[in-house]
Amino acid sequence: MTSPARGAEFDRGLLGEHCWLESVDGDRTVLPVGRWRTSPDAADELLLSSCVGPTLDIGCGPGRLVAALTSRGLIALGVDISPVAVRLTTARGASAVCRSVFDRLPGEGRWRHVLLADGNIGIGGDPVALLNRVAQLLCPGGSALVEVDPPHRGSGSRRVRLSTLRSTGNWFDWAWVGSDKINAAARRAGMRSRWLTERHGRWFTELERW
Repeated sequence: MTSPARGAEFDRGLLGEHCWLESVDGDRTVLPVGRWRTSPDAADELLLSSCVGPTLDIGCGPGRLVAALTSRGLIALGVDISPVAVRLTTARGASAVCRSVFDRLPGEGRWRHVLLADGNIGIGGDPVALLNRVAQLLCPGGSALVEVDPPHRGSGSRRVRLSTLRSTGNWFDWAWVGSDKINAAARRAGMRSRWLTERHGRWFTELERW
C-alpha cells in the first residue's frame, strides 16, 4: 500500500491558501490548515503529554507536534509525503523525512509512540492496514496516539481530492473512523485501547500494541 500523493493543493494549503477536501458524493470540508501552522492547542496537549519516549509523527504537516516534543527534550521525528511540510517542520527546529508511512522508516520496531493526529488515521483509506503498519513501527508495549471522529459520525472509506481556489488535485482513498468504531479496527490490527476521551470537541484514543 502507498500513501496518496496529495500534491500541490496540499502544499499551497500549508503555505496559507484556503484548501478543502472534497469527496465523490459532493461533501466538502475546509482543512484547518491555520491550526496546523500555529502552536499546539489545549487539545493537542493531551497527545503531547502522553508521549514519554521516542515518538514518530505520521503525516506531521508543518510540524507543530514534532517541534513541541523536541522542545521538551524527547526524540521525535516527523514523516510526511509533502516536501513543503518537511521544510516547514525543519524550519521549526525539528526533524522530518519526506516519505510514505509504508516506506522503510528510521527506527522501525523501536518507537515508543506513533502519532496519527488531525485525521491521519485515514491515510491510505484502510485504517486496519495503517494500524498494522503502525504496529510494525512500535516497540513492544508501545502505543499509537490517534485522533478519531466523534461517535455516531460513521466510519468508512471514500475517494477524495484536495482543492484550492487555483486548482483541484487527483482522487485518492481516505478513511474516517468514529470513536465508537476504533476499537474494532484496533483489535483487527492486534492492538487494544488504553483510553478514549474527548478534549475541546476533538476525540483521541491510545492504542497499545499487544
